[in-house]
Amino acid sequence: MPRTLLTLPLANLLPFHDGRESLKTYAPSPVWRDSTASAIKFAPMSKKQAAKLWHEARRFERSTRVAGKQDGALGRNGLAVLYALLFDFLNYASGRLDPAKATIAKAANISERSASRGLASLKAYGVVNWVRRCAADIGEAGRVVFRQLSNAYAVLPVSQWLGHTPRPEAPPPDRSAWGAAPVMPTILEQAAGAATVADKIRALDLDPNDHLARVLAGLGRTMQARGNGGFTGRPA
Repeated sequence: MPRTLLTLPLANLLPFHDGRESLKTYAPSPVWRDSTASAIKFAPMSKKQAAKLWHEARRFERSTRVAGKQDGALGRNGLAVLYALLFDFLNYASGRLDPAKATIAKAANISERSASRGLASLKAYGVVNWVRRCAADIGEAGRVVFRQLSNAYAVLPVSQWLGHTPRPEAPPPDRSAWGAAPVMPTILEQAAGAATVADKIRALDLDPNDHLARVLAGLGRTMQARGNGGFTGRPA
């Protein structure tokens, strides 16, 4: 992208031709055309929100991959850059996110050119946006000199990602089930599911107030003592 120069007044750059020594000139300040010197307001983001965005970005990348291609919409560089932004540089309390591109590349373990491609992919699909910034300094003789600053980044909500369909939120539990204890099987059900006669008898003995369980437990002991080995339903 071409750069434009924010220059000093033209009169200070023109030489004199009347024999006098020309005034001292000042070098222009190269900054990007759409840079702003205004204060940037960042939006706070919790680490939980950042993690959720990261997992959605991975799912987005997987869902857009096609056969024969290594990368989807965001690409490996895009995911590496996004991970670095969310977990290496984002201040969750203030939302501040303004690392230099070279710093992003180092954290993502990729080249600066790869970081530029990753950022371009993230911006093209509405995942990340940024504002170019500059600062105005007072130089010699009170002249204003503009200085380029690092970009101010923002990771956008999933609803703004182009071509991505977020997963539906899981429905909340039914209000009637809130705080409800799990339904336990009855004594007879536990006894019926036991593997051996001894286990059945132990299950029937769990509730001494259950008359039917006591009767069945006694019947089981009697059958065990006579060598029957189980509940057959035949008279002893």
